[in-house]
Amino acid sequence: MRIGGVKADLTQDFAHKAFEKIADVRKVLIEADELLSRNRIFVDRMKDIGKISAQDAIDYGITGPFLRSTGVAYDVRRASPYLIYDKLDFEVPVGSTGDNLDRYFVRMAEMEQSLRIIEQCFQQIPDGAVSADLTGCIIPAAQMVDSAKMGRTEELIEDEVSLDPTLQGSTRKYHDAINANKKDVVLPAKENTYGNIEGLMNHFKLVMYGHGIHPPVGEVYFPVEGANGELGFYIVSDGRDQPWRVRVHPPCFPIMAALPKCLIGDMMADLVPTFGSVNMIAGELDR
Repeated sequence: MRIGGVKADLTQDFAHKAFEKIADVRKVLIEADELLSRNRIFVDRMKDIGKISAQDAIDYGITGPFLRSTGVAYDVRRASPYLIYDKLDFEVPVGSTGDNLDRYFVRMAEMEQSLRIIEQCFQQIPDGAVSADLTGCIIPAAQMVDSAKMGRTEELIEDEVSLDPTLQGSTRKYHDAINANKKDVVLPAKENTYGNIEGLMNHFKLVMYGHGIHPPVGEVYFPVEGANGELGFYIVSDGRDQPWRVRVHPPCFPIMAALPKCLIGDMMADLVPTFGSVNMIAGELDR
């Protein structure tokens, strides 16, 4: 096993530090469990609030912890294993009532299962070279450029460079003064590219216009288990570099559609914890 340019045993050093971090996370989860799970005020405000039945959840197309809180043990990683999930031993936590309290318990249990998965992944990593540097090596950018000009690039894969302020992102005051404010013709300022998703996407689309990808004619749907449920992409290709049709199955969208049904009969104040149990992601929900 090669780590940071030095032969090392993954289980002795790198994995040891990872397991220490996992232990720290477990301590936080135990603290949260002790603080909330048997707290009468918390339980009384969550129990039987924001309820949805298993059948209604299925009818709306809900997946993830929101569905599993109703007692339906559907998890994409179990139903249609991908990557190495078929080699991992983990449980699919479920509730029974589909209320806010069950959704809390399901998510708490899932975090422990996630830690179990991480531990198993470390235990199953095969021997071989890995790109991991436990110490780090930062060099001036000019030094890296000079080494690259001389063809000495093999040693640079383990190094990082200390960037000057321009490359780090301090160009907006010049950018706005000399460039037209048109997103379709001018690359965004460094701050926007590095600092927000819109700027990054704007930069990517301008630089990668056309993308140069020509998939075969056909259609495909592939889902993964996201934090909120099944995240899937249905793509139809006509052989060109852009899809003929793309449809995203987002976990949050069906849950938000069912939210009014979950709130019937509850108090206005119950909207806050019920909405919080959705874990709504705006970029995923937007249509």
